[in-house]
This record gives sequence, structure tokens and C-alpha cells, in this order.
Amino acid sequence: MRRTAIVALLLALPGISPGQDTFSGVKRIVAVGDVHGGYDEFVTVLRSAGVIDKSNKWTGGATHLVQTGDCVDRGAASRKVLDLLINLENQAKKAKGRVHPLIGNHEAMNMYGDLRYVSAGEYESYKTGDSAEIRDRAYDVMADPAKKGDPVYRKQWYDERPLGWVEHRQAFAANGRYGKIILERNAIVKINDLLFMHGGISKKYVSVPLADLNLKIRAELKDFKLLQGGVAMDDQGPLWYRGLANDSETELAPFVDSVLSTFGVSRVVLGHTPTAGAVVPRFGGKVILIDVGMSKHYNQSPACLLIEDGKAFAMHRGMKLAIPTGNDPGSYLKQAAAIDPPGTNLRKSLGLQ
Repeated sequence: MRRTAIVALLLALPGISPGQDTFSGVKRIVAVGDVHGGYDEFVTVLRSAGVIDKSNKWTGGATHLVQTGDCVDRGAASRKVLDLLINLENQAKKAKGRVHPLIGNHEAMNMYGDLRYVSAGEYESYKTGDSAEIRDRAYDVMADPAKKGDPVYRKQWYDERPLGWVEHRQAFAANGRYGKIILERNAIVKINDLLFMHGGISKKYVSVPLADLNLKIRAELKDFKLLQGGVAMDDQGPLWYRGLANDSETELAPFVDSVLSTFGVSRVVLGHTPTAGAVVPRFGGKVILIDVGMSKHYNQSPACLLIEDGKAFAMHRGMKLAIPTGNDPGSYLKQAAAIDPPGTNLRKSLGLQ
């Protein structure tokens, strides 16, 4: 099927539209990696980057804030993170800035029902005084009719669906509070000469236009029949691929150059693959990894990426450090580790106490 026909088919799906995914002339960008329910840690990073105040109101002016996906799962405060981003999106637009919360693999998983990483605390955040009754009604509708009267089956069904589970699933449905908003978001954005996404671009998808990738992923999360054989669940797709973060720089360097050339950018910025606790450049700074393990589940590393007038910096525990463009980031990482308290993963990875 030709590209024009594919795009026409995707646009015909209800609620699927080509949102803006390319921006230029942006002087300041703040990029934050995986949050995983770490609301307090997220707020700390946003304040250190100067985009919110003590009341969590937008103070970034024309700054573009990119959050590269995986706000949800593992931590207990995913709902607060999602609500904060929704509020900041509206506030930033009024100040001529933008907030770009991207779709990560965990946002996608929450939509299509892969709930392996949803924490007990997250379900708890959806619980209300009516949750027991709501769950009872769900059991009447969803339980296997042949087993519904079996007390062992009933107990297992209820154990697998704690109070708040039904409300969580409603919130991530296509017409739910969060599902509806996720379906309006991009998986990839290009700002100036930088490409931002959650996982990475593999050889399988490097020739697919940016707008098409975003349309395909949104379409698959809208219509689950499209998931099998699609982009959103593919381990080579932009929500899951880890090659740019993990594979040999020597072997992959020519491909990285082809990615930059194809998309017309100088750098690719990724989350998804946790670092030892710092913003980490690879391929001479052409790829920048920003999943620093922000939440309590990981390192609680308060760090993010800043791009100011085209120059890259890390905001590491409130200190601004230049990101090197050479092939040996050791000196920069030691600077970051020197700011860390004893016992962090970054200090351990560098052989420091």
C-alpha cells in the first residue's frame, strides 16, 4: 500500500489526526526522561530547570519542555504526574512555550492493558468510596459466566483487580481522561535540529517519515486490532528499541549518521534505557540518553537535559554541566559524580565511594 493510502486510512479512524510534531526557532529546551510515578522527584527537576515555581505553575516562558514518555507505572504517583503535565501544557501555551509529553512504551501498555508494572499505590490513587460497588458490577459483566459462582475463581478475580483497578482501566480507555489525551500526543517530535523519542530509531523504521510513525502509533492505540504487526508493540519500534543506547558505538556509528541525515538533525535524545544516574552522551554527543532513573524505584537521580541556543547541558542536582561532544565523556561524568552524595549508582559505576 502506498504511503498516501496508508495515511488516508489512518486519518479515517475516529479521533486520529496529524498533530504538529516539528518545531523550529526554539531558543531553550528542557528534556526530562522516564518519571515512573516519581512525582516529587519530577517536580524537583522541573524547578531546578526553571520551568515551574514553588506552586508548580509554569515559569518557563517560551521554553519547550519535552518529557520522553514513561510517566506511569512502578511508582505510586503516576496520576499526579499526568495531571501536572496536563496543567503545564495549557499554561505553557499561554506563555508562548510548549510542553511535549511523548508516548512511551508504558503509556502504550496502560492503554492496551499490559498492567504488569502498575503498582499497588497507583491503583490506590484511583480508589473512591464507590470502588467496591463498581468492582462488583464489573465482576457481573466481565467474569466468566461458567465460573462466576465459583468462590475460588471469584477470589482470584478480585485479587487480580484491587479496588481502583476498574477506575484505572476507565481512565486509560480511548475515551477516558488519560487515554483520550495520550491519543492526541506524539511518540516523536523534532525541535530545531534535535529528535526526541522514548526508545530509539532502528534500521527497520529509519526510512518511515516522522508524521507517519506518529499516526501509526496513535492509530494502533485507538484500534487494538492494529497492534499485532504494528509499530507500538514492536521491539524495533520507537517505543521499545534500545540499540542506540546499548549497542557498540563503533559498529553503529554509520547508522547513527544516517539517522541524523534522514531526519535532518544533529542529535537524537532518548529515554527508556536507564543510565547509571546521569545524562549520558553517546556517539560523540550525537545520541543523548536522559533516563537517569529519576523515581524511587531506581536511583532518585534529579537530572535533565538543557538545550540553550543550540548548546547542550545537563542540569545535574541543580548544577549546570556542559555535555561534551567528544568520544570520551569521562571527565563530565566525574564532574556529575562529584555532585552526588555517597553511594549513588553513578559514583559506584566510576569506582568512587
